Amino acid sequence: MFIEICKSKIAHGYVTESELLYEGSITIDETLLKAVDILPGEKVDVLNINNGNRFTTYVIVGEAESGKICLNGPAARLGLVGDQIIVLSYAAMEPEEAKDYKAKIIYLDERNKIKN
Repeated sequence: MFIEICKSKIAHGYVTESELLYEGSITIDETLLKAVDILPGEKVDVLNINNGNRFTTYVIVGEAESGKICLNGPAARLGLVGDQIIVLSYAAMEPEEAKDYKAKIIYLDERNKIKN
């Protein structure tokens, strides 16, 4: 049996852009994705701290060191530029493996630069 475990967390990032007329997803600075091992196209949950919205989408890679976090397509209706968000990814593991697994977590400052 497999269980789902939090694999990665980008905490307290800020939405920098919103592109309503797009097919959908979230664009995130490549530097941030590499820091937490989130891959292009990977499924993520996005939690909006400002309004409580929570949605699932997939990741598109943004320019490294840009600080970009852009809500695309329908997701653009679920947050505004300046909203603070959390991005989570998950992995399926056997319970024994999951007991020792440590999620990769980064915390961001107001410019979406890694604080820790």
